[in-house]
Amino acid sequence: MAIDIAEVKRLKDLTGVGLTDAKKALEENEGDFDKALDAMRKKGMTKADKRGEREARAGVIGSYLHDNRIGVIVEVNCETDFVARNEIFTGLVKDVAMHIAASAPQYLSSDEIPAEDRDKAAAEFTEKLKTEGKPEAMIAGIVEGQLKKYFAERCLLDQPFIKNPDQTVGDYVKEHNARLGENIVVRRYSRMALGEVA
Repeated sequence: MAIDIAEVKRLKDLTGVGLTDAKKALEENEGDFDKALDAMRKKGMTKADKRGEREARAGVIGSYLHDNRIGVIVEVNCETDFVARNEIFTGLVKDVAMHIAASAPQYLSSDEIPAEDRDKAAAEFTEKLKTEGKPEAMIAGIVEGQLKKYFAERCLLDQPFIKNPDQTVGDYVKEHNARLGENIVVRRYSRMALGEVA
């Protein structure tokens, strides 16, 4: 099957491997980008994953103001001051802050969802499915899928990136891991909207 060169380049940029390895991974997975990326991760081929083990304590606190009505402050860390001053890195920070302003995520990542929030949503989905008359044996699987979708829309790193909805914010950050050769971590953020009650 013919492999799209744009997909090969995207996989190369995201993982930091060579073009040949990226093409081979796509061929082995019949052109399915997500499966190819997953297979490379399982083989430990993604440089971005290896970088994730290194300490990221340098970085910047960036901000974004939209029409003086929405304000965002975000801390994005990297490994060195050299990268923290890099235009590509500061552009990433600004893009993440702008995305937060536009998309209003409730959580940074799925790891930070409080158990009570997850349990409450699961109970609501379960109740709804029961009232719709879904078979009891199917409910747990359907609820799991609904929870994944529900929280993906509310977790910053799982949201589709506003400038390129084909990738998540997390993938956009990993792409910069590969481009800059350092571990990059979105550490925390705060979003305020005029007149909003906390």
